[in-house]
Amino acid sequence: MTTVAPREQRAGTREWLGLAVLALPTLLVSMDVSVLHLAGPAITLDLGATAQQMLWIIDVYGFMIAGLLVTMGSLGDRIGRRKLLLIGAAAFGVASIVAALATTPEALLISRAALGIAGATLMPSTLSLISAMFADPRQRGMAIGLWVTMFSVGIALGPVIGGALLQVFWWGSVFLIAVPVMALLLVAGPLLLPEYRAPEADPIDLVSVALSLGAIMPVVYGLKELAVGGNTVVATVAIVVGAALGYVFARRQRRLTTPLIDLTLFRSPAFSTAAVAMLMAMFVAGGTYLYVTQYLQLAQGQSPMTAGLWLLPAALGLIVTSMAAPALAGRFAPAHIVAGGLLISIVGHLMLATVGPDSALWVAVVGFSLTYAGGGPLIALGTDLIVGSSPPEKAGSAAAISETSTELGMALGVAVLGALGTFVYRTQLADAPVAGGTDTFAGTVEAAGGLPGAEGAELVAAGTQAFTSALSTIGLVSAVLSAVMAVAIVLGLRSRTPG
Repeated sequence: MTTVAPREQRAGTREWLGLAVLALPTLLVSMDVSVLHLAGPAITLDLGATAQQMLWIIDVYGFMIAGLLVTMGSLGDRIGRRKLLLIGAAAFGVASIVAALATTPEALLISRAALGIAGATLMPSTLSLISAMFADPRQRGMAIGLWVTMFSVGIALGPVIGGALLQVFWWGSVFLIAVPVMALLLVAGPLLLPEYRAPEADPIDLVSVALSLGAIMPVVYGLKELAVGGNTVVATVAIVVGAALGYVFARRQRRLTTPLIDLTLFRSPAFSTAAVAMLMAMFVAGGTYLYVTQYLQLAQGQSPMTAGLWLLPAALGLIVTSMAAPALAGRFAPAHIVAGGLLISIVGHLMLATVGPDSALWVAVVGFSLTYAGGGPLIALGTDLIVGSSPPEKAGSAAAISETSTELGMALGVAVLGALGTFVYRTQLADAPVAGGTDTFAGTVEAAGGLPGAEGAELVAAGTQAFTSALSTIGLVSAVLSAVMAVAIVLGLRSRTPG
């Protein structure tokens, strides 16, 4: 028998309008990811960024969000969720303007880090306010579902809007999308959103925050240095230092009464399987998106606008499968739905693994569309699988880990798979019979433009061969990772039943 909440608990017009306001940051964050990948080649050429700098520019945003999500959630409990959301919105708008006006790779990198810090205030504040505004469980479920859908809509709109802006304006215009959105949030937020503070906020452990960032950043730096042929000793030391800080972080979490991340949740095989699967799904998506966007523009010669349109089928496929998955979960086991989606992704990744210099455009477009469509069920059901695999009294900590896994997975995918692709590209180009290439495909294409006809054509051909080899390697690695995830999900989440 369905329980109906009393009328006074049911949300009204103000709450639903408030939900529309809260959907704006989610829409913007997902758009920000897709448009920046599309702008990558233009940024590389205009600012003279190296391959390593571009990887940092793209993924420092995700690392800062992942490292500060839980901290910002605790800060919001103390000063008020609405207040933190509005402060973050103002900071995000300012940082977006600074990023748009950056004239050096270093300036853009710093502004992207600032965007990540501001972005970390948006997600936990938004979810907490939705929970406070919608007391009726059925309305709350619908509200969260609509809010999550905006993430997929943002991914769909990002390439189209970003491509149109890049077609007409300079690359900085993709950052300015945030300014009117955040301005609207600042105006409407105080009118439509309630303030919320936790009655007893947990203390913020700044040491754990520093250790979490200190564990991730050196390891990523070391991997990128190795990929671009940097100082091997420095890279190795960085990786070792990061691993040591990670160990200290884990030990500290076990001793704290209120840890930054409750590692005891990972003792549950179902929880750890779901959390790792969510991280790996975003890991694969981040690295794949990075290379496909460059392939369309540089290897296939598509304009930013046209490339954005070719990415649209993938985004639409993601929307369809992510919206269908919750309905299917009422009839089939969630693990089987997610694993079935990953099988579709595997086919897409294997198609990308076949891409070569002479491949038709449709091979990459169809392959990429399948990878995104196949990941939809895991994105849609991932948070529920993670929270549902944890004790009810730890649902808040589980949700925080789910959000962190999503952001960290995307950033790690760009970092690690991006570094792997760079290594393959550099190795292949170094063995080519023609000289003049750079450590980025965009730079190589530009360098070829300054050479005589035949030499320039040979350099472009060598760069295309090297880059498609990198894309093929990432496709193959992603297919293997997706297969491992599918098996792990079926085995680790077999206890979760339909409904």
